[in-house]
Amino acid sequence: MKSLLSFFTLLFIKAMSNLFYRFHIGWPRENKIRWKDVKLIVFFNHTSLFDVVYLGILPIPFLRMLSKRMAAPGADKTLNRPIVGAFFKLFSPGMTPITRKRDDSWQQFLESVHSDSIIVIAPEGRMKRKDGLDLSGKKMTVRAGVIDVLASLDKGQMLFAYSGGLHHIQIPGEGFPKLFKIIKMDVEAFDIPTYKAGFKEETGTRAWRKLVIEDLQHRLETKPPRFES
Repeated sequence: MKSLLSFFTLLFIKAMSNLFYRFHIGWPRENKIRWKDVKLIVFFNHTSLFDVVYLGILPIPFLRMLSKRMAAPGADKTLNRPIVGAFFKLFSPGMTPITRKRDDSWQQFLESVHSDSIIVIAPEGRMKRKDGLDLSGKKMTVRAGVIDVLASLDKGQMLFAYSGGLHHIQIPGEGFPKLFKIIKMDVEAFDIPTYKAGFKEETGTRAWRKLVIEDLQHRLETKPPRFES
């Protein structure tokens, strides 16, 4: 029952997204997406709670898979909000609240992931504000959590989804989103074992983790599509 409610909510979001926005998506030209094999989606450049509109680009059969198998960490302060939190839990029953403290919430998320889960994660772990920094005024950086997830996967395909950002639609804390705007995203697809083996250090070591973090940080800073000024 939960998965059906989630599926219909995802369909509603997809319909509304395509009704009110126009998507410019750069799909991968070489390593094509095999939707049945996707195990991980890394969403770069998290700028707004309305990033859920990007669900509008996903095929309906994959949305059905997400409704049954999605696992995603979410900020506890967001998921604990009465209305916003209920909405996120509705379309993603597999969303686990994560705190910014040094507690066991992250480990609880990792333990909630099953062999057939489709993991969706924003590697920065927080939203970028209007000035390009996080809420604390610090540079947006990739956090180590995404490496924990990647290290645990040994098969399937992963997608790197580079958001063009939604500050032209809704800036965090600044009211209702603007409608009828263009939304940009570029997508890359990788076979997980191939990507993990593409670094010179042994997979899983501290040196390997450092190289992967550096690669993801470079992607965060250079890959998201830009809007013409």
